[in-house]
Amino acid sequence: SYDQYFKTISGGIGVIATHDQQGQGTIFTSSLGLIYSYHLKVNRKFSMLFGAKAAMTNKYLNWDKLTFGDMIDNKLGFISQTSERNPNRTVTNVDFSAGILGYSSSFFIGGAAHHLLEPDEAILNPGDSPLPMKITAHTGAIIPIGSSSTRHKRRRRRNPNTLPESSISPNILYQKQQDFQQLNLGVYVTKGPVVGGLWYRNEDAFIVLVGLQTTNFRFGYSYDVTISKLSNASAGSHELSMTFQFN
Repeated sequence: SYDQYFKTISGGIGVIATHDQQGQGTIFTSSLGLIYSYHLKVNRKFSMLFGAKAAMTNKYLNWDKLTFGDMIDNKLGFISQTSERNPNRTVTNVDFSAGILGYSSSFFIGGAAHHLLEPDEAILNPGDSPLPMKITAHTGAIIPIGSSSTRHKRRRRRNPNTLPESSISPNILYQKQQDFQQLNLGVYVTKGPVVGGLWYRNEDAFIVLVGLQTTNFRFGYSYDVTISKLSNASAGSHELSMTFQFN
């Protein structure tokens, strides 16, 4: 993915491409999307962002990778041909998403809607598998702590977007897609370039993270500690991320 701000249009333009293989090459999903965002400076302390995305998605099923019950011989195993019909179908859809965000140097609030047209993903029976719309809402704050609080107030008088040297940042993220709901509660603690954080994902996992951030560079490590019934089958997951930000 890549995105860039252009002053002439008061916003940003981006592109995002993904390619995913599942089941050892059974299902292939590719997507190419274009993103546009509009930046609105409401006043000296508060701004808003409006974003939209249009994507073309292609999904392909490799029928030769599948096995069916009627192919099994009780003694010899998989030796027969299946009577299941091969759909020879590649699913191609156009997908749209949109979002809005309001923010200042001390808080943010926003929301987004993905899969606005609920595109059909069915390979065997067209019309049977619409992708449900996903709704996301999120909010958070940045609270200066310690001696940083006084210095931050003085620096903000000169530049309202200045971030504090030390801060605590509570965050809330809510997602809903059809019958599935998820609530994430988290907090970040920043001391100079060092960032630590803890998230709780409802009835599923705790997420611990640590990282370094400067004006142009960010590096982070996080670990998901599974607490649901999947804990016996999953030892959690690790993630490393690295970001470079150019002028």
